[in-house]
Amino acid sequence: MKADNEARLFAEIGKTNKDVVTEFIEGLVETYPGLQYLDGFPEVKVVIRADASGATYDKVAVISGGGSGHEPAHAGFVGEGMLTASICGDVFASPSVDSILAGIRAVTGPMGCLLIVMNYTGDRLNFGLAAEQARSEGYKIETVIVGDDCALPPLLGIAGRRGLAGTIFVNKIAGAAAAAGLSLADVAAEAKRASQMVGTMGVALSVCTLPGQVTSDRLGPGKMELGLGIHGEPGAAVADLQSVDVVVSHVLKQILSSETNYVPITRGNRVVLMINGLGATPVMELMIAAGKTVPKLQLEFGLAVERVYTGSFMTSLDMAGFSISIMKADQTLLQRLDAPTKAPHWPVGSAGNRPPAKIPVPLPPSRSTKSEESLSRPLQLSEQGRILEAAIEAAVNAVIVMRDSLNDWDSKVGDGDCGSTMYSGATAILDDMKKYYPLNDAAETVNEIGSSVRRVMGGTSGVLYNIFSKAAYARLKANSDSTVTAKQSFEAAIDAVSKYGGASAGYRTLLDALIPALSVLKERLTAGDDSSTAFVLSSEAALAGAESTKDMQAQAGRSSYVSAAILATVPDPGAMAAAAWYRAAALAVKAKYEKASS
Repeated sequence: MKADNEARLFAEIGKTNKDVVTEFIEGLVETYPGLQYLDGFPEVKVVIRADASGATYDKVAVISGGGSGHEPAHAGFVGEGMLTASICGDVFASPSVDSILAGIRAVTGPMGCLLIVMNYTGDRLNFGLAAEQARSEGYKIETVIVGDDCALPPLLGIAGRRGLAGTIFVNKIAGAAAAAGLSLADVAAEAKRASQMVGTMGVALSVCTLPGQVTSDRLGPGKMELGLGIHGEPGAAVADLQSVDVVVSHVLKQILSSETNYVPITRGNRVVLMINGLGATPVMELMIAAGKTVPKLQLEFGLAVERVYTGSFMTSLDMAGFSISIMKADQTLLQRLDAPTKAPHWPVGSAGNRPPAKIPVPLPPSRSTKSEESLSRPLQLSEQGRILEAAIEAAVNAVIVMRDSLNDWDSKVGDGDCGSTMYSGATAILDDMKKYYPLNDAAETVNEIGSSVRRVMGGTSGVLYNIFSKAAYARLKANSDSTVTAKQSFEAAIDAVSKYGGASAGYRTLLDALIPALSVLKERLTAGDDSSTAFVLSSEAALAGAESTKDMQAQAGRSSYVSAAILATVPDPGAMAAAAWYRAAALAVKAKYEKASS
């Protein structure tokens, strides 16, 4: 359907083959100010470096090109350190001799020009004739033909291997050699050597759609084509769809086959890898292919993978699929690939030596900098430790017994799992407290509560309670006065939940229990009440606030999609859970203080 719509779009707006290419070029040079094009449309379609003029250019000019439809190749690789010009033919058609000559004349100075030509009959003939004409005009010209296709068995006759995405490597190496000031003969020698070191094979899940035409149905559903050409020409074989593991293994065996000996790569060699999207393959899928390919090259073929280039470099319009290119590497070649370039579509982030692909996950400071003793349950609890233990135990048990009620309420106004989610967090806290909470250290205990919550609680509730715990911990660590710090840490926790969750009072969330509790707590402490009494009185405000959510229109979470009539029948489950654990903790603390004073 997508392909048919695209075909109709081109037809309806009257796009010809030439229109598509010239308008692509116009958009390209508008996007990248370092590029220009020759004013010869529609016959002459040439993209050049804006800073390269044949009359004054003092380096070897490097030119490539061919039929359009393979973007970003080759025009997207024009820039300092890579191509000096790209000659664009019509879609899947070799550029004309006049167009190639125009490009040569525009950028070639006294150092001469290297033409990098993909091995297709039309390209060889037209670039070859243009080279001869340019020589007759006094230009120094060398030509390198690239044929890196490894999909087909060695061919008889003169056709040879097709030029594919490996050509991009040759362009980069030649461009870097030219930028380094090498002579034409030396630049051509490096390019020719590179062309002999690279092999490519493609796999397609669809054929491409030519502008103004209907997509071919040659490749049926559930099928893939191995070795499909970049112009939609048939490949080596049609097969049933396979997993990426199987496909990658097949392609690597074909490229590195000792029977065909297409590339001189053997165990122990250094190589560079290109995973090239053919036009309609998402980056995610290309990265998956790269992730499968590298370890196979290392472990199954014994190769040292020095660089990996993943993206769309040489496409076939909207073809779904990818190709793999492998090039034998040495230090000189790596230096050329790593050399700087302003070509807009060369992947600048791929340069440099490869560090290990994965490193250990860093531990949180509480685990990595604290001793085992400080993060284990103390053998002897202090008075404050016993109070903290009682408060935590009472709070989580209150949540545990409310599981079914919370789920019932949430089934009416949410997704029905509030009680189960809170239960998971509560039981984890209870289990972890018995094992290793450092209860004599209130700040570290609060931090560990956050870690327990993060480990088991999913959804928004888990994140919010983790934020709550971490914000409280940070404030507790900053102040050693227990009474002042408890109030301030509670306030900091509420502020953090409001900041990151986006809710505030009246939004029908857990904050409608906690904000009234904080207000009364501050009020009673200011009035001179002892901390445990203020805690209990504030818990009554939490309960009242949670109950009042029946009268609120939800402005956050899934409840915001529920009608006011339904919301009025039940309180907010999150607010009720918060009020329950807060109230239970307050009563437990009050009981402990009263027992200690009696």
